[in-house]
Amino acid sequence: MNIDWLNFTPWSSLAGGALIGLAVSLMIVANGRIAGISGLIGSLLQRRNEGVSEKVLFLLGLLVAPLIWGLFTTLPQIKFQGGWLTLTVAGLLVGIGTRYGSGCTSGHGVCGLSRLSPRSIIATACFMFSGFATVFILRHVLKS
Repeated sequence: MNIDWLNFTPWSSLAGGALIGLAVSLMIVANGRIAGISGLIGSLLQRRNEGVSEKVLFLLGLLVAPLIWGLFTTLPQIKFQGGWLTLTVAGLLVGIGTRYGSGCTSGHGVCGLSRLSPRSIIATACFMFSGFATVFILRHVLKS
């Protein structure tokens, strides 16, 4: 494995991780809610829901933060290696997986692990294993 030292960004990564930790901590302390993104989006799509404004502001912050960060530095170029069909199927599989898994990587991986939730530990292990297996199959078995 080779590390691209010119593009290695430990300080901005550390700052980003700290901001994520701060955001999810404020969400649970101020509102008593887990900052699981799929759960927030799903609850906004339901008829009866409460706390709409804080959910919308939290999700809006996710969209605006990279734009603000782009004012201070050059953002990396976004490059898709798959076609639209691949991206659509992947998005649908992720959406289905978050519904069956009762949460996503932000809910289980960030919030659940920090609370030492056994269900989140198992869910995160499944996310990680699935990612490892997918990369191994695509890169080493299918050579794509």
